Amino acid sequence: DTDRALVLLEEYCKKLRKPEEQQLKKAIRKVMGIFKSSLFQALLGSFKKKAARHGTTSHTSLPVALACDVLGCPKD
Repeated sequence: DTDRALVLLEEYCKKLRKPEEQQLKKAIRKVMGIFKSSLFQALLGSFKKKAARHGTTSHTSLPVALACDVLGCPKD
């Protein structure tokens, strides 16, 4: 699901061309870097394991939920 979030964010970044949108584009690229980091992946794995133990898993992942929140994607 992280890969799906990265694809959505990359597609959105491609649409940001105006000078006033460059700060947003830079911020989104930082988020993308975080999603790609090994630390984030490790934390996400830990979060998923803990959620599974407590029965609080959802079919919408944290990265995709965040990307959709930013981009205004329809919810599953």
